Amino acid sequence: MASEKYKQWSVVASSTTAFTVCFMVWMMFAVIGIPIKQSLGLNETEFGILVAMPVLTGSLIRLPLGMWTDRFGGRLVFFVLMLSTVIPIWMISWATEFWQFLVTGLFVGITGGSFTVGIAYCARWFPKNRQGFAMGIFGAGNTGAAITKLVAPTIVVAYGWERVPQIYAILMLVTTLLFWMFTFTDHEHTAGASKVTIKEQLEALKDPAVWRYSQYYSIVFGGFVALSLWMTKYYISEYGFDIQLAALLAAGFSVPGGLLRAVGGWFSDKYGAHSVTWWVLWVALVCLFFLSYPQSDFTIHTVSGPKTFHVGLNATVFTVLMFTMGIAFAIGKASVFKYISDDYPHNIGVVSGVVGLAGGMGGFILPILFGALVDLTGLRSSAFMLLFGIVWVSLMWMYFAEVRPMSAKQNSKHPLAVPAATLN
Repeated sequence: MASEKYKQWSVVASSTTAFTVCFMVWMMFAVIGIPIKQSLGLNETEFGILVAMPVLTGSLIRLPLGMWTDRFGGRLVFFVLMLSTVIPIWMISWATEFWQFLVTGLFVGITGGSFTVGIAYCARWFPKNRQGFAMGIFGAGNTGAAITKLVAPTIVVAYGWERVPQIYAILMLVTTLLFWMFTFTDHEHTAGASKVTIKEQLEALKDPAVWRYSQYYSIVFGGFVALSLWMTKYYISEYGFDIQLAALLAAGFSVPGGLLRAVGGWFSDKYGAHSVTWWVLWVALVCLFFLSYPQSDFTIHTVSGPKTFHVGLNATVFTVLMFTMGIAFAIGKASVFKYISDDYPHNIGVVSGVVGLAGGMGGFILPILFGALVDLTGLRSSAFMLLFGIVWVSLMWMYFAEVRPMSAKQNSKHPLAVPAATLN
């Protein structure tokens, strides 16, 4: 009989592999959407809708999936979820019209809900002081976005975009079977074991902290998803690269966004979710400040005549900034869920479902807004301007909701603190 330690790490390894494949599928339109856009003659807004459609379903289903995970156990829910997507993934290769891609994209988007299932499933196998690290390892499955950028363009160039969903459907079926073989049932959370009612689960929606964590996650995860979907096309449009080189450079953002999530879990266990998240948002804000500046030419009239200067990020600096922000987002995704495991140890599934839904909705709405802003302003960097504003608002919310109250509490305990009444 397998030991408890073997079960723990087998569950984490199998769940992480399954989540990686799910994320590969979820991000598929980031690559195949480019030739589809060309063949259908889509504008920027329509392209944003196309790549974001799977994210919509993956976001909306996260809350019910979290509730089902609490009641029926993560192993069964994860298995059924993956198995149900195999046929829709294959059907994408048959689509020829815009509405067909949108409909199949909605069904395939169910794979995005796998995060909520897996994060709760893995966390329950570990003690509280190691949950951040375990969830961070599982979250490394976000590298599926980078794998798609590395693998899918080669398939597109060699065999056509239709082969990508066909290969991914076979991969999903094989992964589903292997997942069931190498995972175990958590008997404390299988059918009938959980006594928490749906009404009690939904009580979490009344907690202001849940909405604050949702806001943070809509940045670190929603922004990650949106930029993962958008960056390949951005490199093509902004710097004139071909799809393979553009996807390779875009992977420079996606790779740290997945692999370093485990590091974020370790940091969160050691330094606390609040401190880590605070600095993550500041790093993102600085990066977005520079990324927001559009390619510009300006002329200065000097005594020797007009002189024209060009200001803008070249591809190298742009990639370094994106890589840095990918690291920050990876750490932030883990730190936000450390908040949840600390504050809601007995309701991780539903709370992670709410927070995951918010993050996923960020990943759905942002690409559409990116496309609309480009159509309206003509500035490709307008996507980063939007994100800069969102991060700034989140920092202010965090300051007033967490930083100031914590500072006031610390000052009140300081031995030199003087009661206000004595100052009159």
